[in-house]
Amino acid sequence: MTLMLAKSQFCLVFLLSMLLVACGQANKSAEPIVLQGSTMGTTYNIKAFPQQSTLTKEQLHTEVEAALKAVNQSMSTYIPDSEINQFNRLVANQVMPISDDFRKVIAESIRLGLSTQTLDVTMGPLIDLWGFGPDKRPTKRPSEQQLAQMREQIGLDKLTLTENGLAKTLDHLELSFSATAKGYGIDKVAELIESHGISNYMVEIGGELRLSGTKPDDEPWRIAIEKPDAPVGQRQIHKVIEPGKNSVATSGDYRIFYEMDGETFTHLIDPGTGKPVKHDLVSVTVLHPSAMTADGLATALTVMGTERARAYAELHNLPVYLISKSDEGLKVYASSAFKPYL
Repeated sequence: MTLMLAKSQFCLVFLLSMLLVACGQANKSAEPIVLQGSTMGTTYNIKAFPQQSTLTKEQLHTEVEAALKAVNQSMSTYIPDSEINQFNRLVANQVMPISDDFRKVIAESIRLGLSTQTLDVTMGPLIDLWGFGPDKRPTKRPSEQQLAQMREQIGLDKLTLTENGLAKTLDHLELSFSATAKGYGIDKVAELIESHGISNYMVEIGGELRLSGTKPDDEPWRIAIEKPDAPVGQRQIHKVIEPGKNSVATSGDYRIFYEMDGETFTHLIDPGTGKPVKHDLVSVTVLHPSAMTADGLATALTVMGTERARAYAELHNLPVYLISKSDEGLKVYASSAFKPYL
């Protein structure tokens, strides 16, 4: 198994007509390179349009597989000797040298966590406690004492990132990049494609995307946001957008949950309370040049709830699309920065 199996199931942006909305037939002279495969517990799909390039499909496929394997080897908690698991086994106050990839992801994860206060990459034990990790679901709700004890064992303040590497102040502190590593994988593949002089492409992993340029007929990329109140087992379109040269990530609370004693518990845990969130925000879509940043923000904003997410998006001028539920049905909100993409 590989990284983030559960996460891949609730990235809610999806593509129409085999990844493209209104794609039509590509210009035959463009000879697009189309790649598909598996990574991080989910699938990837790539469509790239080389311009007078000698790059072959086989060459690009080999390079993409190598890049994704390297990210997974660094950040998957399912690989025993991965870089992240080496850190998780590290004793307190020892500095572990880290790779450039790992440094970029932990640095951005910390930045987003401090900015939003709702994203914490040390929160794995809390996720496990509520039954959304590899362990079985609890037979009863965790006590306030259990939650208080667990919250003392997590926190970004217990990490120290320096030029020499990464350290922690508690032996049992563990990292999980489930909110940012997949986005980083997308960014790595996009950078690889661009290194071959290709500016028109789409990279998708587990429903999250990075787009650049246009299709060969100069048609813009069009992406569908999923309707969050569709019947179980069905996927319906809520809104089609034109993201331009951006990454697209969507997070929601309605794909991963369970019920216990008549109460619904979602996989989204608020690090401030240590409990699953309970609010009306069911879907958040974020546009950003970096897929890693979009990935992390989508999760963080979903944990915030509608009002806090709206305020944060406007304060930071973020293109954000929110869907909340009410007795009257779905309510939507597009931030000022998002409206040009509708």
